[in-house]
Parts: sequence; structure tokens; C-alpha cells
Amino acid sequence: MPIPDPKKGENKQNFVARCMSNETMKKDYPDNKQRIVICLGQTKSSLVEQVCKIIEYTEAMEDEDSEELTRANLIIPDDADYESVESEEYEEFDLSAISSEYQGRKVTLNKPFRTPGGPKKSAVYVKNDKGKVVIVRFGDPNMKIKKNIPGRRKNFRARHNCDNPGPKWKARYWSCKAW
Repeated sequence: MPIPDPKKGENKQNFVARCMSNETMKKDYPDNKQRIVICLGQTKSSLVEQVCKIIEYTEAMEDEDSEELTRANLIIPDDADYESVESEEYEEFDLSAISSEYQGRKVTLNKPFRTPGGPKKSAVYVKNDKGKVVIVRFGDPNMKIKKNIPGRRKNFRARHNCDNPGPKWKARYWSCKAW
């Protein structure tokens, strides 16, 4: 399944149109959404730009009266086509909400992960009350969670006061969330 590459000097719009109409691509990826993602990925645009364009295309394709994308009806807007909106109604997209830096490494915030061989069973990176990224470790590695047994679940949640778990930068919050 050879995926087309952009030709030297070919602009993005022409390449995506050629890629979308390629017979091999149509056969290997019959879904327009899947094909547009692959073609845009080949343009080596920035990730944010790709995500924005993919969202635009998928929203356009979800319209009831949308037609199949072809070279004739595919339009990829240039950066100059976008309007700059500066108003209090719109919030700036903050990438730090998705990932941040902890001890010089990029980490994903608020997503628990297992810590094999670690002092605890799980850990999660979060921002504390001062805005600093910290790691919170929680869970006994020698115990199994049996939350599917109602009595154990009720007892655990009562013992740890899970109705009021506290702030995200405390282990009790994440233990309660796991239960």
C-alpha cells in the first residue's frame, strides 16, 4: 500500500487532492476521513495545523448533503484565509493542560500510569496548588483491587472518605478515583 509523497515544488492543496484521488489510496482507505488524515500527515504540517484541518474536514463530511472529496471540490485554506479573533468570548488553547515538563521531561498531566517495580502501584503527574508539576504515587503494589465486590468497594470508599477526596495533588484523590 504505497502512500503518495509530495512532489518537489508541489503545494499542499494539490498534493492532498492528488493523494485523495489516488486509486490505490481509495482502495486501501475507502473511508474519506481516514484517507484525509493520511494525506494531511504526508504534508508534514505542524501537528496543531493538521488537527485543525482534520476537524474542519470531518465536520464538513458529517453534513447530510456532503459529497465525496475529489480534486475538483477539495479546498485547503492558506494561513492568510483565517481570521484573527481577539475577543473576551474566546479562550486561548493552552497546550500546558495536555502536557507539561517535570524534571526536564515532557509529561502528560492527569493521566495515571502503572509503576512496575516502583514504590507504589500507580503514579500520576499533576499541578499542585502553586502551579508546579509534581508526581503523586498511590496504591499498594502488593494488593489487588477488588472493586467489583460491592462490600469491599463500599468499605474502601467509606474508610478513605471518597465523598470528599481532597485536591488532585494528594494520593487519596487518585485512589478514590480508581475505586
